[in-house]
Amino acid sequence: MADSIPLARPELAGREEELVLEVLRSGRLSLGPKLERFERDFASWLGSDDAVAVSSGTAGLHLAVRALGWGEGDEVLTTPLSFVASSNCLLYEGARPVFCDIDPVTLNIDPEAARAAAGRRTAGLLPVHIFGYPADLLALEAIADSLEVPILEDACQALGAVDAEGRAIGTAGHAASFAFYANKQLTTGEGGMLVPAGEEMSERLRSERNQGRSPDMSEIDHVGIGFNYRMTDIQAAIGIAQVERLDELLASRAEAAAAYTELLSQRLGAAPAGEGDPERLVLPCADRGDEQRSWFVYTVQLPADADRDAVIEALAAEGVQSKAYLPCIHTMPPYRERFGYSGGEFPVAEAVAARSLALPFFSQMTEGQVDRACTALAGALGSAS
Repeated sequence: MADSIPLARPELAGREEELVLEVLRSGRLSLGPKLERFERDFASWLGSDDAVAVSSGTAGLHLAVRALGWGEGDEVLTTPLSFVASSNCLLYEGARPVFCDIDPVTLNIDPEAARAAAGRRTAGLLPVHIFGYPADLLALEAIADSLEVPILEDACQALGAVDAEGRAIGTAGHAASFAFYANKQLTTGEGGMLVPAGEEMSERLRSERNQGRSPDMSEIDHVGIGFNYRMTDIQAAIGIAQVERLDELLASRAEAAAAYTELLSQRLGAAPAGEGDPERLVLPCADRGDEQRSWFVYTVQLPADADRDAVIEALAAEGVQSKAYLPCIHTMPPYRERFGYSGGEFPVAEAVAARSLALPFFSQMTEGQVDRACTALAGALGSAS
C-alpha cells in the first residue's frame, strides 16, 4: 500500500530552520527580538495596528475575556459547533456561554438565533469563524451595538479569511484570537496571536501574558495578577518564516480545496452546501460575495444514512486518515453535567456535527493524494451506507 495520507501536516522549510538556529545561537530563548519581530510582521501582514503573541489561541481567548471584563453572572452568546476552547475560556472567568444554533450553510452562529437568545445578562458575543469561513459580522455587530456589548472573535481557524464588508478577519476593531497549532494555516507548533481592541487592551495583554509584570520589563514588581502565557522566541522564529510565505501557504491550501470540490462533485455527485438533500454528500460552503474562506480543514457532511465510524475505518484501511469533526460542545460531559443539556437543544448544529467528516488536508497535498482520498471515500460510502 502507498504511504498513508495524514489528516494534516505542517509545511516547514529551510527558512524556519535558519531562524530557529539564530535563536538557539543567541541564547535569548524568550521575550527576545524574534518575538517582537513576529508581532510586527504578523500585524503588518494582517493589516492591524498591533498583535500580541501568546502561548496558544486558547490563551489569547482567555486574556481577551479578562480584558473585556466578562465574569461571574455574565452571559456570552456563542456557538455550540466549535472546538471547546471557545467556551472554556468563558468558564475560566465564571461567565456562562449561551449557545445559539448555527446557519446550516456557513455553519457559523445564526444571528437570528443569537438575537433571540440575548437577555439582560448578555455581556457580549463570541462568534467562531468555524473551519475558516467568516461569521456574519455585520449582523452580529448590529446585535452587539443594540445591546451595547463587545464582540470577541475566535479567529483561530480563520487566518486569511475576509468578511462580507471586505475586512480581513481580525481587523474589524474587535479583539480577535488566532491559533498556530501544527494543523493551522500558519504554525509555530503551539502558540497564538491576539489582536487587541485598542492600545489600552494591548498594554494589559502584554502584562498579563507575563505574570502581570510591567510591559516594559523595567521592574521585577508585578503590577497585577497574570499568567505564564508567553510565546518563546523559538516559536516566534518559526512564525516569522511562516509569515514570509503565508500568501503562498494559503494559496496552496485553496488549490487543494478546489481539487477536492471538483472531484467530489464529479465522482460522488456531492451537493453544494445549503441544498438540504440528506441523501447526498455535502460540500463545504463556497465563498459568497466578498466573503472569503481561509481553508483550515476540508470537512464534508456525509449522507444521512452513512455509518461515519465505518467510513473512517474504511478510509484508514486505504491509508487515508480522516476524523469526525466536530462534536457539539453542549453534548460533552462537562457541559451536560454543569448546565443540564440532554441533546436536541440545537438541532442544526447537532445534525451537522453528526454528519461531518474531515478529510486529509494540508498545503503540500498533491493532486494524486486528493484523487486517492476521493476514490477511497467513494469506496467507503459504497460499503458503509
